[in-house]
Parts: sequence; structure tokens; C-alpha cells
Amino acid sequence: MSTTETPLLTLTAEAAAKVKELMAEEPDGDSGVLRVAIQGGSCSGLEYALGFDHEALETDVVAEQHGVRVAVDPYSAPYLDGATIDFVNAEGEEGFAIENPKVLHSNCGCGSSFSGETEGCGSNGSGCGDGCSC
Repeated sequence: MSTTETPLLTLTAEAAAKVKELMAEEPDGDSGVLRVAIQGGSCSGLEYALGFDHEALETDVVAEQHGVRVAVDPYSAPYLDGATIDFVNAEGEEGFAIENPKVLHSNCGCGSSFSGETEGCGSNGSGCGDGCSC
């Protein structure tokens, strides 16, 4: 595991507070780190995944921010470098928001996917569908 003082991505104080609240609701020992990852298979090729893990893996990049240990796997790291995770509560809707400077296309119909600097929209051969602005 590569622990760093300079985090790969930024977790805002608001997001960290919400993560701590959610971690406290988990069974004991099941939420040692916040795992942030990129997964394939959405209409634009990639989507974000946030979840809890018992502990970081040996290959993860790990940094502590606002009292939360954040783990990123080596595949996801290039896509998340420079991203910011915030927790927003506006007009009765709340949730995590990720601002990522590496995103090229993010307005696919499903609203939760994107294509990055190295991924073209529908590059996996699945196509975009009508909602994607490729």
C-alpha cells in the first residue's frame, strides 16, 4: 500500500463528515477505508464507485483527509488524479458530487457516467445511445 501525504484526490470537509456519519452506521470493522474507484460498462464507458472496505489493499494509494482514510486502486488512480469529492445538500436533494478535471464527456442520459482522457465514448463497442453527447 502506498500511503501519501499528498492525496491523489481531494475529499472536502463536508464529504468527510458525511462519510464518517455513514461509516458509523456500518457494522464494526467493516468500514476502515473509503474506497473510490472507476468502473467500466456504463453508456459513456466509465462510472464512479464509492464504498467502504475493511482495509486498504497492498497496491492501493492511500491518504487520510479530514480523519477519513481514502483508498484508490492502481487502475482508477490515473482517472481520479486531481478530482474533488464533495457532499452537497441543495433544494432538498443531497449526495456526493465528484468534480474531475479529466472528464471529457459527462452528460450521458444516465447522468452517472463519463469518458476520460484515455476513453472514448462508447469505446468498448457498446455505443452511446441517444442521451450521450459524444
